[in-house]
Amino acid sequence: MVLSIKSRRDAVGLSTGELLIGDSWRSASDGRTWTHVHPATGEHVGEFAVATTADVDAAVRSARRAFDEGPWPRARAKERIRVLHRIAELIRSHSDELDTLLALDNGMPLSFGQAYAMSMEFVADVFEHHAGWVDKLGGETLPAYQGGEHAVLTLREPVGVVAAVIPWNGPLLLAAQKLAPALAAGCTVVLKPSEYASFATLRLCRLIEEAGLPPGVLNVVTGPGDPTGDALIHHPLIDKITFTGSRTVGSRVMVAAAEGAKRVSLELGGKSPAIVFPDAEVYAAATLTMGTVTLGLSGQACVAQSRALVHRDVYDEFLAIAEGMTGMVTYGDPFDPETTASPLISERHLQRVLGYIERGQQEGARLVCGGDRPNGELAAGNFVNPVIFADVSNDATIAREEIFGPVLAVIPFSDEDEAVRLANDTSYGLSATVFTSDLKRAWRMTRAVRAGTVAINGYQLEPHVAFGGFGRSGLGREGGRGAIEAYTEVKTVLFPTTDELM
Repeated sequence: MVLSIKSRRDAVGLSTGELLIGDSWRSASDGRTWTHVHPATGEHVGEFAVATTADVDAAVRSARRAFDEGPWPRARAKERIRVLHRIAELIRSHSDELDTLLALDNGMPLSFGQAYAMSMEFVADVFEHHAGWVDKLGGETLPAYQGGEHAVLTLREPVGVVAAVIPWNGPLLLAAQKLAPALAAGCTVVLKPSEYASFATLRLCRLIEEAGLPPGVLNVVTGPGDPTGDALIHHPLIDKITFTGSRTVGSRVMVAAAEGAKRVSLELGGKSPAIVFPDAEVYAAATLTMGTVTLGLSGQACVAQSRALVHRDVYDEFLAIAEGMTGMVTYGDPFDPETTASPLISERHLQRVLGYIERGQQEGARLVCGGDRPNGELAAGNFVNPVIFADVSNDATIAREEIFGPVLAVIPFSDEDEAVRLANDTSYGLSATVFTSDLKRAWRMTRAVRAGTVAINGYQLEPHVAFGGFGRSGLGREGGRGAIEAYTEVKTVLFPTTDELM
């Protein structure tokens, strides 16, 4: 029997994905399309437009007009709040449809969509959270420092036209984390989803349009980095770029931003440690850590705890439990409730992950399990069985580079100082989890580990807190007050109150 998603695709009745420019959905100006291939089966899912440089220019100019001349940047707080709440309502009422489209996009199992962090409820909550900031975005009133009688105050104004570029692994959540603060602040946006996951995002954008957003405030261009992404990030009328993806592309975004002194926010991944002390609940630590690199997206998540730093006293116990955890991984039809993990996103990425597995063995790490590929009905998909490497040096390639696959590198340590040194010996700094029953140690580790988020005895995402990283994990934060302020500019106002010179 051969795995197939054709019946699900046909039931949805996908039409060719179009570009949203101003108030109209349209084909690419040259008629070119991209064919999306499903990562679990190799079958064609559907086609969508590939925006040309001219299409991107039209989208950016539409956003520019909407910002310079349109009502959204000047809308009263009540109106912006109403639209953002309506977007959340529409997401909730179309959650099943959006989950289905996600499964057709990136193969994420429907079962994983029940987890809050990957659910449509979380996506809706992100919009509602930022709606709550709309009427709280204020400046300051300061005392006059010298001179005559005058008022000194600051205003927060929307930054302008935003280019938002999102990846394929969590497209709706990541779209929400960029669109919600941008729209709440009064910006206009040109959104580019990944070519490997566009259909769910296109449907989300139609819902946002339905919520009452004025024409031109949200524009959407689909297609690969060349030509679509490059044309967008280099466009001179863009005021801010927000990007989530690889460090390689992130570096190109920074260069593009530097050309025009564009504001920029970047989330560029991680090589996050799970730090397991001997007083921890080892079963929970091993299952939770292994789960982040196997279940759901198969380790294709920036927050995956792909380095396990384990105290020598519980090292063997951790390895045994983690290996047993691989038995919970079931590949297959993403619409089957028994399926617990996704394929890798593309054949190219599969080969990249297999290359890391080979490199790990060449560099002397001990392969505990996995690394082979499933056969039978799964043979046509981009699947690889979960991998555990033990006795890994923190200098090894598999401990230094983000693999973005179901690969766990386990590294022993002897004491707290060594654990801190190993955890911080990385160019990344996105997140970390500390497993311990000692509250004082938990606090010491929280302060010592250089990461944007440090969790104790478990990790989760929440819509109202800052998310981002230290070091080469990126610039800026998404979530919380800092996120929405990143879509504003501060304007200082000096206002004389008498005829006396200031």
